[in-house]
Amino acid sequence: MKNFLVKTIANAAALAVAVFLLKPDISLTGDSTGHQALTLILVALIFGVVNFVVKPVVKLLSFPLFILTLGLITLIVNALMLMLTSWLAGNLNLAFHVDGLWTAVLGGVIVSIVSWAMHVMLPDED
Repeated sequence: MKNFLVKTIANAAALAVAVFLLKPDISLTGDSTGHQALTLILVALIFGVVNFVVKPVVKLLSFPLFILTLGLITLIVNALMLMLTSWLAGNLNLAFHVDGLWTAVLGGVIVSIVSWAMHVMLPDED
């Protein structure tokens, strides 16, 4: 349970940084700061589920591309996971939207870097 909470906090922080840095193209809207924070945590949960369920299947199916591109296809896979999260959030009436593939690629890079840094700083279950 502690590991799940740590990963959700790390995802929420990473998504918040991506929203902050790419503000017009990745949007998180809401009436108040509390509403935006709740939306961000819900989107982080969706992002975690997408990364847990969908990403391994996509990686397995695109394994030849991973070998061919020496792993650079990971940028596109991360972008697609971010776009899928945006689509699911829209279907759940959450105010989170990613506008375009190249924004998603840049957002995926930002989320990966910040999430890695958060996992280093936050305690992990031993």
